[in-house]
Amino acid sequence: MYTGIVQGLEKVVDIQKGNGFITLVVSDQQGFFNDVFIGASVAINGVCLTVTTIDTAQQHIHFDISDVTLALTTLKDVQIGDEVNIERSAKVGAENGGHNLYGHIEGTATVASLERRGETLHVDLTIPAGNIKYFFLKGFIGLNGCSLTINRVDRALGEISVDLIPETLRLTTWKNIQPGDEVNYEIDQMTRTLVDTLENLHQR
Repeated sequence: MYTGIVQGLEKVVDIQKGNGFITLVVSDQQGFFNDVFIGASVAINGVCLTVTTIDTAQQHIHFDISDVTLALTTLKDVQIGDEVNIERSAKVGAENGGHNLYGHIEGTATVASLERRGETLHVDLTIPAGNIKYFFLKGFIGLNGCSLTINRVDRALGEISVDLIPETLRLTTWKNIQPGDEVNYEIDQMTRTLVDTLENLHQR
């Protein structure tokens, strides 16, 4: 489980093609992986991945990503040299400053437009058809691993809006976002359960 509070950025240093998967090799320049172990879960751009190799000599961490996960997420487009958002899994007893995320990505949303508002960034995003029903004003969404509050919902357009503070822009890949970019999004599982349950009751 994750909190959606991204710790910072690391770089993709290699991408190795396997049979039905790729291995993503990520740098460890900031010490995020000092106590990592084989089998540990790490969110990379919001996607829950498993550590498969620790190369201490090179300070590289390896993650295997199945073709199914690649098809659902923006990780299929990641290239060597790209920065990625890093969050280690939450520890029991630690402060949770965000929301509960699982790293189970639904798919990708598209950045419809951006607006600089002082030092903050207002982002309008298009949610794929059929899933806008899971988002509500002042609810939350996981976007590229960041837990963000929803400040606008337009069900007719299938859009939501979020606002990013300077600290989020400084620490994450959001500082480089452009209109038309795709981002990984995660639905709050409690909200999904409630909406689907009410829909099923209504259809009876």
